Amino acid sequence: MKQIKASVRIIKGFDNFEQIPNPVITIGTFDGVHIGHQKIIQQLNEEAEKIGGESVLFTFYPHPRMVLFPDSHGIKLIQTQIEKLNKLKEVGLKNVVVFPFTKEFSRLTATEFVRDYLVAKLQAKMMVIGYDHQFGKNREGTLELLKELAPIYDFDVKEIAAQDIEEVNVSSTKIRRALLDGDIYTANKYLGAPFTLSGKVIRGNEIGRSIQFPTANLDVDGSMKLIPAQGVYAVKVTLESGSDFYGLLNIGTRPTVDNADHLSVEVHILDFKGDLYGQELTLTFLKRIRNEEKFSSLDALKAQIEKDEVLVRHTILEHNW
Repeated sequence: MKQIKASVRIIKGFDNFEQIPNPVITIGTFDGVHIGHQKIIQQLNEEAEKIGGESVLFTFYPHPRMVLFPDSHGIKLIQTQIEKLNKLKEVGLKNVVVFPFTKEFSRLTATEFVRDYLVAKLQAKMMVIGYDHQFGKNREGTLELLKELAPIYDFDVKEIAAQDIEEVNVSSTKIRRALLDGDIYTANKYLGAPFTLSGKVIRGNEIGRSIQFPTANLDVDGSMKLIPAQGVYAVKVTLESGSDFYGLLNIGTRPTVDNADHLSVEVHILDFKGDLYGQELTLTFLKRIRNEEKFSSLDALKAQIEKDEVLVRHTILEHNW
């Protein structure tokens, strides 16, 4: 995963904390840092500039649902923590507080959270929040509550209007659903950039090599990171060296070969020869080509992959990726 060069301050605790000038703060998990989140960050930066301050996102790790419902949360994240922080840098956020979310922390009332953290520790000058956003214990933190607390603790409140939010009409939940449906077009549109997936190259059974389509098998941590629907995808492949190639990705159980009981992620890299074992590759999803299928023989599988490659090459040229 390449690091973005833009500057952002990452705050993981308040011991020896260096104060942020005139903080303009918003709250949320911001999974995906999608176009709706980006609009909020843009507004944070605009408001901060007016008062000589800096933008701040107060976010949480792990995701609150993973802590509150450890056995039933069922949530997979659009981004790993590193991917999220890189994206926040890219879109121009100045500061991000990554606070450890625990059951003890979850018992704080919204008023206690505002008083003890946003005011006492961060010295908030302004809160920017959507008209329908809720936070804190029992989701009692609302725009109305912030407006009640503002004169008591001497901060301003800026509402993101319903019209602005509905204009974007996007959520992390919608993006997750699109990815699980294999709808890469919608997911990428809502993210404002293509979805990515990274993993380390491990040894496979080399079936692809035997039919002249060698693949890099990736070890992807699917415990928290969402893996899109099974199928074949056109992707861009970024090597550890930073070099980019295009590729044909298969996500599935390889029904023609061994009908594995686990999900495999393997990519045939176009116009590349070399040993990638142990390297981390980043896959950028461009388009879904087809469902994963079971073929009658390896020859039939090879014939289909040849057709897939032609389609991927044509798609790359057509879209000028």
